Amino acid sequence: MFPEMHLWLRVLLTIGVAFVVAFGTTPIVKAFAQRVGAMDNPGEERRIHTHPIPRMGGMAIFLGFLLSVVLFADISKPVQGILIGCVIIVATGVLDDIVSLRWWIKLAAQLVAAVIAVAHGVTIEGIMNPNVFAAENTLLIGYLSIPVTIIWIVGVTNAVNLIDGLDGLACGVSAISSVTMLTVALMVAEPNIAVLLAALAGGCLGFIPYNLNPAKIFMGDTGALLLGYVLATVSILGLFKFYAVMTFLVPVMALALPLFDTAFAIVRRVLKGQSPMTPDRGHLHHRLIDHGLSQKQAVAVLYSISAMMGLTAVVICTTGKLRLILLAVELAIAVAVGIFVVETIEHPASSAAQPEAHRRPDLHLVEPSADAKTVRKEEKAE
Repeated sequence: MFPEMHLWLRVLLTIGVAFVVAFGTTPIVKAFAQRVGAMDNPGEERRIHTHPIPRMGGMAIFLGFLLSVVLFADISKPVQGILIGCVIIVATGVLDDIVSLRWWIKLAAQLVAAVIAVAHGVTIEGIMNPNVFAAENTLLIGYLSIPVTIIWIVGVTNAVNLIDGLDGLACGVSAISSVTMLTVALMVAEPNIAVLLAALAGGCLGFIPYNLNPAKIFMGDTGALLLGYVLATVSILGLFKFYAVMTFLVPVMALALPLFDTAFAIVRRVLKGQSPMTPDRGHLHHRLIDHGLSQKQAVAVLYSISAMMGLTAVVICTTGKLRLILLAVELAIAVAVGIFVVETIEHPASSAAQPEAHRRPDLHLVEPSADAKTVRKEEKAE
């Protein structure tokens, strides 16, 4: 709608509008969720909250994202495909948050949304050449582009969904990933991609104040699936289109945390002789909780890891003094996280020696802290 506007101003306005809309509509969405019965109730296995908490908060993120895109982005054919897919994903998430759909119904909806995006031109046309000594950086994949693209979209969508295990975790990691790819999109002069990512980042930032521990509302499948779908499709539309090693690495590194957690979960379960869909307590956030961190501490550690991976992705695309500055910032974050973990973690030996009354309240729990919605998701959707 504003094609002549300076790019930086468009990006800032996009973030601002998405933030205001998401922040302002979250209380409305919360009331609506309570009215239609989209609630996470306590009492089920591994749930720790003591009162019902509304879900479906992802609707507020979607409203902020959609309005910002309509106002500030160029609605090209690929963007149309992404928006249509978003509507399908959000509708599926809303239904699941209300009535708990079976896993295959959600998967079918994700496949339909992915096919629609592909039909509108959102495709991975090549992959990075594993032979780093070759003259060509990219291997064109021809007819394989369609299945590879669909696998990427569905895989990232579910990867973000599976890390939605602690208050604020998936939303915060998605915001960090969005900002990472937004920064690179600005560096390689991709204005429309920058606006799409700014809209998603603004929506996440507007919702997250309500979602941080203790959460007032969960974003549910409505939000988790939406974030994964948008990150997957926009990364294809923007960064995979550049035939350069650096831009192939950016989306992978920006999404490294959810991708690694999902891949590790599949390998772990297969090695145990279990189905990859079998839920377990081996996710990264579970392991941090089991090692003595509270929800807030575990989320802070995972935010920091995601930020370091994002900074690494940006460093790959920079040169000179800026690269040195970013490397210094990344090193500082790594040191800070290490000190944070060492100083705040409560080791089993010291915990056992403390009187019961002096232990941290969150360690009294029979089950470790985890967003109840994630547990429900894994048990019925994996």
